[in-house]
Amino acid sequence: MNFYAVVYYLGWVVEVLGFSLLMPSFVGLFYHESVWFIYLIAAVCCLAIGTLFIIKKPKYSFFYAKEGFVTVALAWLIMSLIGAIPFHVSGEIPSFLDAFFESASGFSTTGASILTDIPALSHAALFWRSFTHWIGGMGVLVFLLAILPASGGGSMQLMKAESPGPSIGKFVPKIRETAMILYVLYTVMTILETIFLLFGGMPWFDAITTAFATAGTGGFSIRSSSIAFYNSAYIEIVITVFMLLFGVNFSIYYLILTKRIREVRDNEEIRAYGLIVLVSIAVVVLNISRMPVYDHNIPLAVKDSAFSVATLVSSTGFGTVDYNQWPQLSKAIFFVLMFIGSSAGSTGGGLKVQRILILLKSSLSEIGQLVHPRSVRSATIDKRKIDNRVIRQTKSYFVIFMLIYITSVLIVSLDDFDMTTSLTSVIATLNNIGPGLGLVGPKGGYAEFSALSKIVFIFDMIAGRLELLPMLVLFSPTVIKDTSAALARRSPLKRKKLKRID
Repeated sequence: MNFYAVVYYLGWVVEVLGFSLLMPSFVGLFYHESVWFIYLIAAVCCLAIGTLFIIKKPKYSFFYAKEGFVTVALAWLIMSLIGAIPFHVSGEIPSFLDAFFESASGFSTTGASILTDIPALSHAALFWRSFTHWIGGMGVLVFLLAILPASGGGSMQLMKAESPGPSIGKFVPKIRETAMILYVLYTVMTILETIFLLFGGMPWFDAITTAFATAGTGGFSIRSSSIAFYNSAYIEIVITVFMLLFGVNFSIYYLILTKRIREVRDNEEIRAYGLIVLVSIAVVVLNISRMPVYDHNIPLAVKDSAFSVATLVSSTGFGTVDYNQWPQLSKAIFFVLMFIGSSAGSTGGGLKVQRILILLKSSLSEIGQLVHPRSVRSATIDKRKIDNRVIRQTKSYFVIFMLIYITSVLIVSLDDFDMTTSLTSVIATLNNIGPGLGLVGPKGGYAEFSALSKIVFIFDMIAGRLELLPMLVLFSPTVIKDTSAALARRSPLKRKKLKRID
C-alpha cells in the first residue's frame, strides 16, 4: 500500500475541512454568537494539521484501487469525526455519539437527525449542518481533483471510489477537467436555486442553507417543520424541481451544454428516472385524493405528492406533509422509491436507476437464453452492449447491499421498535434518504434509538454514500494487516531494531 500517498490526500482533506470550518465561524461572528470562536479554533487546528501532512509531497503519488478505497473511506470518517467536534464542544449536542451521528448524516447527505429542537441551534451550527450536505454532495475528493495538479492513475481511483453509480466515466480526457466541470455545474445550480428561493420571499439565510441541503440531496432544514414552515406553494415547487434536477446524472447536463441532444434523448436512465417519478406521482395522487384533507382538491394533491415523491426518489428528505398518515399504497410506493433512488452520477442516493436497469435487462436476457438456447442475446443500455464485468459488479453490489441491509435491520430490531420503523430506518440511512416511515417519518427522528443502533446507522450512512465497497475494503483483514505492518515499519522501536541488525 502506498502509505505516503494515502496520508498526503488525507492531509488535503483535513486542509479543505479547515477552510470550510471558517465559514460557520464567520456566520457566528456575523450573528454575534459566542460559538464562532469554537469553529475558528477547529478551523485553525485542521489547517495546521493538514499543512503538516501536505508540506512534503510523496515521491510516488500513483496508487491502485485498494488505496483509492482506503483513502476515500478514511477521508469520510475523518470528516465526520472532525465535523462533530464543534457540535459537541459548543454544548449544542451534548453527546459526542449524537454529534458524530449528525455530522455523518450531514456529510453523507442523509439528513437523518437526532435533534428535536432544531431552531434552538446557533446560526453557525445551522449553517454548518447544511454546508456539510453541500460538501458531501459532490465529494471533497472530487473537489481536490479539480484543484490539485494531476497525480497519475490515482486520480481515477479516487473518483471511482467516491462517485456514486455502477460506473464512472470522464466527460473530457483529463480527470482534473472532469472534476472541475462537475463542480462548476454543481455550484451554478446551487446559486440558481438560491436566487429562485429569494424570489419566493425566503430570507437570505434560509435560502442559502436550503439550497445547500437541496444540492447535496441531504434534507437538513433549519426549521423543525422543514419546508412546511414557509407555507408557500411557490417555494415547494421550486424545491421539488431542484430535488429532481439534482437527482439526474450530471453527465446529462454536460451533454446538453455541448448540444449533444441526441445522446440525451437516447439515454435510457433519464427516461426510466422520469417515468418512475411520473407514474409514482400519478398513483399517489389517485390514492390520496379521496382523503378528507384533500377533498378532491387535485392541484393540492399533485403538489404534495410531487414533493413527497421527489424528496424520496432523490434521497433529499425534506418534508411538507406527514405521509405517515397516507394510505398504505402510497407508503408502499415510497418504500420502493427508497430502494430505487436517483440516477448514477447524481448527488442522490439509493441503488440507482442504472443498476435497476442493468439487473432487469440482464435477468430478461438470461430468461430469453433459457427459452431460446440457440439464440445469442445480449443486454443493452443506450443501444450499447452491457459489459459482462459491469453486470457481475452490479449483481455483486446488490447481494452485498442486501446482506448489509438485512444485518442492519436485525441489529436495529434489538431496540424493539415496530417493524416499519426498523425496516425503513435502515433503508433511509443506507440509501441516504433521512426520513422513513413509522417513528422515523417526516415528523419523527432518530433520537430514541440506542447507541448500538446509532453506530450501525453511522456505518450505513457513510457506506451508502460511498457505494459500500470503500468501507468494506477499509475494514477488511488484508487492509488492516497491511496498515499495521506499515505503521510497525515506521515506528521508532522497529527502526531501532532494524538498525541494530544492520
